[in-house]
Amino acid sequence: MFAFPVNGHPMSFDINPFKKNSSVFSRFPGLSGRISSKVLAMAIEGYHTLKEQGKVNRDGILTVIDFNRPSVDERLFVIDVNRGQLLYSALVAHGRNSGDNYAESFSNVPGSSQSSLGFYTTGETYDGKNGYSLRLQGLESGINDNAETRSIVIHGANYVSYDFIRKHGRLGRSEGCPALSLDTFQQVIDLIKGGSCLFIYHDGRDYATKSTLFAPDFARRQPVSDQFL
Repeated sequence: MFAFPVNGHPMSFDINPFKKNSSVFSRFPGLSGRISSKVLAMAIEGYHTLKEQGKVNRDGILTVIDFNRPSVDERLFVIDVNRGQLLYSALVAHGRNSGDNYAESFSNVPGSSQSSLGFYTTGETYDGKNGYSLRLQGLESGINDNAETRSIVIHGANYVSYDFIRKHGRLGRSEGCPALSLDTFQQVIDLIKGGSCLFIYHDGRDYATKSTLFAPDFARRQPVSDQFL
């Protein structure tokens, strides 16, 4: 299985989870060792900001894709923000022009075949050339707002599997879509469809300095010593 339910523990936490000296993993223990504290903190901060702006309709569901990790690792995480639980984790492909095992280049340009970073909201499902798929709306101008024009959607693909990794040393790559395994894409789509928040992140392009969702020094203030504790 490439995505699986995790038996996390319900927990309560402050409305603002980023008080000084507070560890984000104390509120999301199921993600410790699987995603960096910086990425998780940015994802939750952006989620709350978008909720306040009325741009995220579904409460509590947050999906994070950490493109700092290689394609051979599970790097898509579906989180229940309200209960502090990890609901699913999964392999996910990046765009073929973003890199090989690691995604390193990103673009908002149609025809680039690269992944786009930033915050999205999930839309409707439909049956297209890749079967059951989920539309995505990019919420950040100049970063991912061409997602619909580029037909960036979540769908299943036969090149997202551990068999493919064993043969090629990495996942296959998409035209820019965050493609999932054929075993799990329907479960993930049904879990996050209908206006939930998606965050795709990578350190290399100083995304946080370009995004208008964060204070200018927010990313710099996140701890690096406990990235994968």
